[in-house]
Amino acid sequence: MAKKKVVTTKQKVGTKTVRVKSTTDKTTTKIKPTSSRVRSSSKKNLQELTFDKENYKWIGIGFAAILIGLLLMLGGSMPSPDVWDESIIYSFRRITLSPMVIVAGLGIVVYGVFK
Repeated sequence: MAKKKVVTTKQKVGTKTVRVKSTTDKTTTKIKPTSSRVRSSSKKNLQELTFDKENYKWIGIGFAAILIGLLLMLGGSMPSPDVWDESIIYSFRRITLSPMVIVAGLGIVVYGVFK
């Protein structure tokens, strides 16, 4: 007959601590560590980022171009409230150049995302 080993442990049940006796035979079993016991530094499970440095560079250039296009659209107050000057409001810079720069900036951002 194999010797049996009696182990007394404390377990917490609710708010009370209870002593539990368990009987095992002499043969010991190895307990494998669970995933919570394994250190995260030992895991070599590194995820690759979606974008790298070059993608962010292109996206930043695109946002800068969009900002420049919006700044080109600014301004246009009349010097005198009694005078209406169409050349200030409907200038080439506001009507043509600024939207082209904004669309180019959007294209650069899309290129940066898909690259």
